[in-house]
This record gives sequence, C-alpha cells and structure tokens, in this order.
Amino acid sequence: MNDSSPLSLVVLISGSGSNLQAIIDAIESGQLNASIAAVVSNRPQAFGLERARKHGIEAVALDHAEYPSREDFDNRLREEISRFKPDIIVLAGYMRILSESFIQHFFPTMLNIHPSLLPKYPGLNTHQRALQAGDPIHGISIHVVTPELDAGPVILQGHFPVEAGDDAHSLQQKGHALEHKMYPLVLQWLTEKRLVLTNGLPVFDNHPLSHPVSFNDL
Repeated sequence: MNDSSPLSLVVLISGSGSNLQAIIDAIESGQLNASIAAVVSNRPQAFGLERARKHGIEAVALDHAEYPSREDFDNRLREEISRFKPDIIVLAGYMRILSESFIQHFFPTMLNIHPSLLPKYPGLNTHQRALQAGDPIHGISIHVVTPELDAGPVILQGHFPVEAGDDAHSLQQKGHALEHKMYPLVLQWLTEKRLVLTNGLPVFDNHPLSHPVSFNDL
C-alpha cells in the first residue's frame, strides 16, 4: 500500500455484521480511506453477508461444519483470504477460535474487537462476568490477534459505566455503540500511518504502544 491508495481489508464475520456496517459507512462517507475486498463468514446464513452484497462487496460463505477439522477449515480460509491480498484482516464478530498456524501466517495484520477491558474477561460471556464481578466500568478493546486467545497487544480501549439496572443485554448495547466508533477509527489511524503494526508492539504516533490508547480521552 502506498501513501494514497486505500487500505485493503478482508472482514471476517459470523453474525449480523453491525461492525462491518460501521466500517462500510465510514468508507462511503469518506471518513476512512479503505476498501473492503471481501467479507467472509463461517456461517452461510450470516446477515452480514447480505450487508456486503448490498454494497457490492464480494461475500464468501465457508461453512466450517463441512470440514473435518479446524486445521482443514483454517487452511481453506487462509487460501480464500490470500486470494484478495489484503493489507489488514478485520475480525468483526468472528466467533471461531483460529488455529496457531493460521494466525502466525497473517501476523501481525489481523485485528479483533473484544467486548471487555482486556486483559479482563477473555473469551465469552464478558458482560455477565463483569456484572457478576461487580465492576463499576466495562468496555471494549481492539487488539492485534496473536495465538493466545484475546491476549495480543491492545491498541484502543473504550469504557462506559455499569449502572444500576444494567443487565448483559444493556451492556452489550452500550458496547456496540462504542464499537461502531472505535473500529473505523483504528483503521483510519492505519491509513494515516499514525498506527503501524509490527512484529513487536504496535507503533502509534512513532512510539511503541505499551499501553492502549483510551478512546474516552480522545
């Protein structure tokens, strides 16, 4: 990618694709100098594939249930992604654990968005776990994907209060509102070269990013 060419993305989804839609909207509004080469889902009925088609983006369905092992599926997924030669692979609600060999093949060009303030609550059921712990704040993290689940360097975090009467659904809704602002912003930083992904720590504004940027402080 040269300084003026759009950032080429492949977006991986498993469900409705609301973060995908936020990225599409940012591109179409001119906020984000990027193009989505393809949207790939491991679930053929994922609504996010319809979102892609509606905007003229190639939509690829690879049903993981048709493959005998995780490695077989990930090898096929790797072939499909490589066909598009993306600059960045965006995991946007992709609900499968990726094999180590797959991650190492694309490292460090994969990003994931996770509904907690990592390192708190990797994995699933993050909202319920935050409620059970009595956390006063909860939030969203965008991180580089590494072989250890949800443990890669965190680029950006945003938080919101956990209020009386909140349940897992209301926390999810608060989180979605943040996610839809945060993901396009991180991608914008990449297009502007403010963020550079390296084999070590990501570099932000010419400094290794030892701590996440706070979305709430921007």
